[in-house]
Amino acid sequence: MTVQPHLIPETPPVASAPATAAAPPTPVQTAAPPPIWMQRLSLFILVLFCVYIGAFVTYLPWSKYLWDKNMFFATHPQLWAILKLGPVRGVISGLGLLDVWIGISEAVHYREHTTLPSVSQH
Repeated sequence: MTVQPHLIPETPPVASAPATAAAPPTPVQTAAPPPIWMQRLSLFILVLFCVYIGAFVTYLPWSKYLWDKNMFFATHPQLWAILKLGPVRGVISGLGLLDVWIGISEAVHYREHTTLPSVSQH
């Protein structure tokens, strides 16, 4: 049986001599925000996705054709015994309503990120 090498050294590393002068801080380069049209398009797609998926998940547990006559549930009787309960259906519908709320909240609290003014260096 082979022994694995230690991942952490047993002796502390030797400290180098302290620097006499600190290096001047360099300005932090930040990435420019995407264009406004791309921000708005991504918000529109996010809100549309959240509202549609949330509405579908809200409706799904109460649908006779999608929930009650589901072949997957028919092949798993223990799962179906839990999923046909009213409180479980209510929790799933609540998650759908939460998703709709998240989408609407994203639309209401939307803020555009504009480009930062350039910093002049002297």
